Amino acid sequence: MKKLTHFDARGQARMVDVAGKAATQRVARAAGRIRMRPATLRQIAAGGAKKGDVLGVARVAAIQAAKRTPELIPLCHPLALTRIDVEFTVERRASAVRCVATAATVGPTGVEMEAMMAVTVALLTIYDMCKAVDRGMYFEDVRLLEKAGGRSGHWTARAGAQEVKAAGPGE
Repeated sequence: MKKLTHFDARGQARMVDVAGKAATQRVARAAGRIRMRPATLRQIAAGGAKKGDVLGVARVAAIQAAKRTPELIPLCHPLALTRIDVEFTVERRASAVRCVATAATVGPTGVEMEAMMAVTVALLTIYDMCKAVDRGMYFEDVRLLEKAGGRSGHWTARAGAQEVKAAGPGE
């Protein structure tokens, strides 16, 4: 089993030294969803929520959150992000909104935390904007879907499993 990298030999928390790592193209994709009452979902989908365009505001919040990830996760490195994409899917049968965020950079460390932060803050924003009509909303299945680049290669998740493939360096 691999060791935790954010601790030194004495067990003290530390920021990982990435100085010796190559700057490569790195991409991460994360997803999650928020479930709600059908009436709430209809308001969001119709753009008729009292506070306005819920998904538009959530998209901007997600992008802003990805850019500010190291301010909230203490041991994250500040990254020069090259791209943040945020997509929403209204899932009427599940009475939910699904969010998928993709983060990219060229650098010595990955962007998994930025993608996860984008999804989480998007869902929190939807909750905040709609809580007046539905305090029972809840998040589910927030997780990393895929990461590519760097020494550890390409990793893809699947439902009910830890990983589908983990390629070696250079893939």
